[in-house]
Amino acid sequence: MLNKSSLLIGFAAGYVLGSRAGRERYEQISAGARKFARNPTVRSAASKAQETVATQAPVVADAVKDKATSAASTVADKVHRDSGDHLGDPSTMGSAAGRS
Repeated sequence: MLNKSSLLIGFAAGYVLGSRAGRERYEQISAGARKFARNPTVRSAASKAQETVATQAPVVADAVKDKATSAASTVADKVHRDSGDHLGDPSTMGSAAGRS
């Protein structure tokens, strides 16, 4: 995981290198990106990806909800079993039970 200092160093390096490239290079990169985005093949692929996401989102959401419900139930059952009837029973507290 990145910490804040690594992130700041990376941002600073990118800024310095980017500013050295200058406005002309920025315009070249920007024009290339616009040309790429206007490409019919790219637009078609983006459209298909968007349709797939829109179609599959409810299916994925239902699957995640089912898994989360199942996991929550499993955890609740385990907590109930582990802390069940012996909660507060001094005989289950080990050898230190009678000592103060």
